Amino acid sequence: MNAVVLASGGLDSTVTAAVAKRDGCDLYLLTIAYGQRHRIEVERARRVGLALGAASHLVLELDLRPIGGSALTGEQAVPKDRSAADRAEGIPVTYVPARNTIFLSLALAYAETLGAAWIYFGANVVDYSGYPDCRPEYLQAFERVARLGTKAGVGGAGIGIRAPLLRMTKAEIIRQGVALGAPLHLTHSCYDPAPDGVACGRCDSCRIRLEGFKAAGLVDPVAYACATR
Repeated sequence: MNAVVLASGGLDSTVTAAVAKRDGCDLYLLTIAYGQRHRIEVERARRVGLALGAASHLVLELDLRPIGGSALTGEQAVPKDRSAADRAEGIPVTYVPARNTIFLSLALAYAETLGAAWIYFGANVVDYSGYPDCRPEYLQAFERVARLGTKAGVGGAGIGIRAPLLRMTKAEIIRQGVALGAPLHLTHSCYDPAPDGVACGRCDSCRIRLEGFKAAGLVDPVAYACATR
């Protein structure tokens, strides 16, 4: 059974890919190089795909920088050292306008050409930093779009969205990854890495990740420029 996995090279998408492999799927990884400042994640996604024995790994170049609207694709500063309470307030500047809609649309097209029944997506509603396109109601709506707007859907085959991490805490995700033997040491989650690719340890994504490893009683295997372990 073929499955398209949206693979960012980060922790959640890597564990999601490991879940898809456990489910008996042949992994067709899809990574979007969208002009993000943390481009190192594209290379990490490649390495993750090799480690998981993916059947294929497609990297699409789609530069979203001209659209702007996000600290991840522009010059706006990435927030640092925010508390959990701070992160719970509003939608952060690291939100990329309509990014998941764009990514899922590309994954849907790829899945249709492969005859894949599923798209695996590492969305999470517990530690999601306020992104509206990670919510369950959004995923349900997109699944309906997939049924209505594709040849496969109209023909009755359908392509479903699986978000196995949706309601898990970061600690639970990490434990799941360890249990499945996911290559967590290859992952990259930082929004604002140093030129050499080392994670900052201070952005929202780094802090959520580090807090998750601490709550799981484990040590994060990746290096940080500045972090309290």
